[in-house]
Amino acid sequence: MKKLAWWLLIVGGINWGLVGLGMLMGRNLNVVNMLLGSWPTVEAIVYLLVGISTVIIIMPKKRAMM
Repeated sequence: MKKLAWWLLIVGGINWGLVGLGMLMGRNLNVVNMLLGSWPTVEAIVYLLVGISTVIIIMPKKRAMM
């Protein structure tokens, strides 16, 4: 589960980096939207899974810092 969360976190981070770069260049470089734009529900699920993955990855570290 944690390995999958790491991969989703990496994919999401790269995608958001490309979104920012695309905005600076005046282009749409949102890979998730390019691949799944015709399926907005699936696209939303991908973003939700990336967000959940982030929580899974940071939660144990947050507890260790307390």
